[in-house]
Amino acid sequence: MTEEMLYRIRHRTAYRYGSQVLVSQNLLHLTPRETLNQRCLENNILILPSPAVAPSSRTDIFGNIVQNFDIDIPHKRFEVTSTSRVAVLPPSVPDPDGTPAWDAVPESMPTGLDAEHHLLYAYSARVEPQWLAAAIRDYASPSFPADRPVLAAALDLTQRMFRDFAYAPGTTTISTPLSTVLRTRRGVCQDFAQLLIAAFRCMGLPAGYVSGYLVTEPPKGQARLVGADQSHAWVRLHVPGWGWVDLDPTNGVLAGQGHITVAWGRGFRDVVPVKGVITGGGEHDLKVEVDVIPESEIAETAHARSGEASSSRPDRVA
Repeated sequence: MTEEMLYRIRHRTAYRYGSQVLVSQNLLHLTPRETLNQRCLENNILILPSPAVAPSSRTDIFGNIVQNFDIDIPHKRFEVTSTSRVAVLPPSVPDPDGTPAWDAVPESMPTGLDAEHHLLYAYSARVEPQWLAAAIRDYASPSFPADRPVLAAALDLTQRMFRDFAYAPGTTTISTPLSTVLRTRRGVCQDFAQLLIAAFRCMGLPAGYVSGYLVTEPPKGQARLVGADQSHAWVRLHVPGWGWVDLDPTNGVLAGQGHITVAWGRGFRDVVPVKGVITGGGEHDLKVEVDVIPESEIAETAHARSGEASSSRPDRVA
C-alpha cells in the first residue's frame, strides 16, 4: 500500500493600505478540500484585525469550504494566515491510451437534473468571443486527431503547452486576456490553466480550474527558504467512465502526490484565495507568503536539533 504523505502548509496574505479602510467584507478559499486522494487533517485561520463576529463557514456549489466575515473597525493593515495539515495519496489515473475517444465525449454527457449533470455543463461553458475560440481550437487541434483516446490527447496538449509557453512571472496579471497569453506564449500557472481549460472546452470536453499548492524542493545543499513557495493552479478534465483527472500545464505532467488541492471552480474567479470589498484604503501593498513542508522533514530537523543540543550539553558532575 502506498504511504500517505503528510504536509504542513502556511499561507499568509498581508495588505498594507495608504489610508484607513473603514469597513471590509471578505471571502476566503483557504481550506484544503477533501478529495479521493486527499484529507485535510487540520486547518486554522488567523485574521488580523480580528472580526467582531467569527467567520461563518459554508460549502459552495463546487464543494469548496469558504469563510465569510466582515471587519467593521478602521484599519490600515489586514492579514490572513491559514495553517493546514494535509495527508495526500498518489492520485489514481487511468491508462491514457485506454480512455474513450475524445470525439465521442460530447455524446456521452449525462442527461438529467442531478448535481453532477449541472456541474459538467458548468465546466463546459462556451469560450467567447468566437474568434478567440477559433484561435484556441487551431492551437489545440493537432493533439486531437479523430478517435484518439481523450486522456492521451489531453496529456499531449498539456505537454505541448509546457514546451511552447514560457513561465515568466510579472508578464501577466489576473486581468490579462487569454488572447494575449496565446499570442505571447508567456505567463504563469494561472494563465496556463485558464488557457488549457479553454482549449479543452473548445474541443467539447468539460474542464475546470484547480487552485492549490505544489510541493517544491530547495536546491541541493541549500536550506528551505521561509515563505518562498507559491500558490499553484492546474486543470481537472472529466474522463467518461472514470471521473476527473488533473493535469498541470505549467510542468507538463499529470498532477501527482505533490499537488495539494484547495478549491475547484470554473475558473480563477470562483476560487480566489482572499477576496474582499473595502470602503477606503487608497493605494495598497500586497505580500503573499506560502510554505509547503513535508512533515517528515520537520521531524528530521527537530531530531537533528535535539541531537545537537545533547552533544553540546556538558557532562553532569556528581
